[in-house]
Amino acid sequence: MIYLDNAATTLLSPEALKAMSPFLKKKFGNPSSLHGLGREARAAIEKARERAAKFLNCSTEEVFFTGSATEADNLAIFGSAASHIITSVIEHPAVLEPIKNLEKSGEISATYLPVYKDGIVRVEDVKKALQPETALVSIMYANNEIGTIQPIAEIRKVLPAKIIFHTDAVQAANYLDCDVQKLGVDMLTLSSHKLYGPKGIGLLYIKKGAAIAPVMFGGHQEGGIRPGTENVAAIAGFGAAIAELAISKSQNIKIRVQRLRDKLIDDILTKIPGASLNGSLGARLPNNANISFDRVEGESILMALDQEGIAVSTGSACASGSLAPSYVLMALGMTHQRAHGSIRFSLSKYTTEAEINYVLKILPKVIERLRKLSPLK
Repeated sequence: MIYLDNAATTLLSPEALKAMSPFLKKKFGNPSSLHGLGREARAAIEKARERAAKFLNCSTEEVFFTGSATEADNLAIFGSAASHIITSVIEHPAVLEPIKNLEKSGEISATYLPVYKDGIVRVEDVKKALQPETALVSIMYANNEIGTIQPIAEIRKVLPAKIIFHTDAVQAANYLDCDVQKLGVDMLTLSSHKLYGPKGIGLLYIKKGAAIAPVMFGGHQEGGIRPGTENVAAIAGFGAAIAELAISKSQNIKIRVQRLRDKLIDDILTKIPGASLNGSLGARLPNNANISFDRVEGESILMALDQEGIAVSTGSACASGSLAPSYVLMALGMTHQRAHGSIRFSLSKYTTEAEINYVLKILPKVIERLRKLSPLK
């Protein structure tokens, strides 16, 4: 199987698996216990926290492990005492749904910023949306569907210091600088399984002094911000994945992945009539290619490619069961038909040129065959 759905999840790295293994077998102690097994588990958690803090350029006291990135996003939204929230129309549902829930209950008001055809939030729009009661701004670092990169550091510059600034950096971590000092964020979300770590573990960076309250109760773990017995094996694997990520960045993997991504985009747009790239090419993650194909349904393309041993996506993995057109693509001003004809190709550090060549051999034939069968004109 040629796997080009890495925005949905990534292959568990050997380093992460190795780090997890002892805590799935012999070192099974509760990290809150004072005996030897408990202390071993606690040491593994703190080692992972140190690795995350180094990656983010923050203190270990500012790193809080959660059960997922969705939970971390929810904690950032629900835990902030906000009366007015600014976000964008293309945020992940883990950000949008909590905000809509608070709106529905009458607890807050919210402003949803547009992104225009290129999929980018304008700094001026953020500035114009500010109100005296604005307490939280949440703008994702890079979009999970179209890979567009938002100007996070520039947005911070127009925000008053009192406003808490959160960014979902789940898709960004593999390729972009997540130094929280440079970005100027007060909260930042990461997900383990998007950077070659295990599923079921995420984290939220919370700047010291940022006003945030827990949304779960019943334990002292993670400074009381996220109670519950820690998933030691997953945290250890997450820490190993983060440590490996720093090494990967220094080995120019980003350049190699982007070269393969560009080859994929260029050849598709050249060889397949009616194909178009969705969102900005320049301000885009190096592993993302979201492309629409006229007169053919994305689901049909996905299934046809799957039969040829190629795994791709029609959009966000979290909404893959929905028949509605992608709200992210619709926010770019697309027609329903074009949005329905989109495919997301997302590469990884393991993607090879031979795999891309195979996709480029198979895809034109698939599109041609499906168009002959399509009732769309």
